[in-house]
Amino acid sequence: MACAELEALRLALMNVNGTVDETVKQHAEAEIGDALEEDGPIAALAAAETLDEIGRHLDAALVDLEEEASDADSTDPYGAYLRGRVVAVRDAEQRIRRLRERTDGLLEDLGETHHTLHEAFPIEE
Repeated sequence: MACAELEALRLALMNVNGTVDETVKQHAEAEIGDALEEDGPIAALAAAETLDEIGRHLDAALVDLEEEASDADSTDPYGAYLRGRVVAVRDAEQRIRRLRERTDGLLEDLGETHHTLHEAFPIEE
């Protein structure tokens, strides 16, 4: 059973962080399989390089997953698995949103610190 959305998200976060764990990358690519070669949200998510791209492509992947889960037989174990993936991907989506909010907050805090530094130590030009 492939958790393509979560594995694509792991690849995207490695892109954003500028780190590559070859073992993780190979595992993720194997889990995702052919979806990496298709023109869809999973491939786009795996290739994302910014938090905005991650959010946009994760949302598109979630829409596709929710549709697949809603079409699945409610008594089939695979349907339960799909619904579980929906919950996990929704959670991941919230975490990415919070990460973006925190990085935006850090950017704002650094700006305030810079301003305070110039107030405390004015330089005449």
